[in-house]
Amino acid sequence: MMRILLVGTAAGGGFPQWNCRTPTSLKAWAGAAEAPARSQSSIALSLDGRRWVLVNASPDLRSQILANRQLQPTQGLRHSPISDVILTGGDIDFVAGLLTLREGHRFNLRATAPTLAAVDANPIFRALPPDRVPRCEMALDQSFAIDFGAAGALHVEAFAVAGKVPLYLEGVGSLSGAPGTTVGLDITDGHRRLVFVPGCAEIDDVLRHRLAGADLLLFDGTLWQDDELIALGVSPKSGRRMGHVSMSGAHGTIARLADLPIGRRIFIHINTTNPTLVAGTPERAAANRSGWHIPTDGEELTL
Repeated sequence: MMRILLVGTAAGGGFPQWNCRTPTSLKAWAGAAEAPARSQSSIALSLDGRRWVLVNASPDLRSQILANRQLQPTQGLRHSPISDVILTGGDIDFVAGLLTLREGHRFNLRATAPTLAAVDANPIFRALPPDRVPRCEMALDQSFAIDFGAAGALHVEAFAVAGKVPLYLEGVGSLSGAPGTTVGLDITDGHRRLVFVPGCAEIDDVLRHRLAGADLLLFDGTLWQDDELIALGVSPKSGRRMGHVSMSGAHGTIARLADLPIGRRIFIHINTTNPTLVAGTPERAAANRSGWHIPTDGEELTL
């Protein structure tokens, strides 16, 4: 049985974002029951409930560990059940939490070559020396196994999706970056299949083929509509310029994936401006009618 812990479900900045006063964020600041706070996007995976593989290390990682007993130490003077960290990109909201894991803990850091290069180019990550935190390069479209002993193994395959380089690397080379800059993960225990895509700028036929047949899909839900930030007056950037496909619209996720055979569909990495974060909104209702779940932090799923 594969266990999937939704450690954090919001996009970069969390919900409410620290400096945001848009209508959705104001509800969260006020403590409205229909708008519970959410931390920055991350999931954890396990087959035995003792060892966990963290996928993306958000800046909120310490508070996320405090909130989820599954990720807390259980033995000896120093311990963590986190055995591996997989990165789907080099964005700040995916890598900053690595520094929380600096106090002597050994784990494997797994990412594509461009993401590992971005991490190792920053001297602050020398706090995670490779002799204690081995760098394990993920080649695109090649499966690797994470062994859980008697419980079996997780087989993980990284695949390229449309996206963009992290904000701090804009202006260095192309905006989309080298192949492997933005990836999704195809994960199976040999019985059930999870596909995790926290960032995606476009859904093409290659991606549709990849997603078809998944038992569980966790997919980029950053914005409800492509011009969301522009309409609110908080940014001149569209969703696609930021590297994210919107939920709604003819080319949005809901429409583009409506005809595919997929089991459970869950949006993750949801921006503080997205009205689906608030229960009772027309946008939340529309997403739910289309078969999509809008999660909160701490939900645990099984496959």
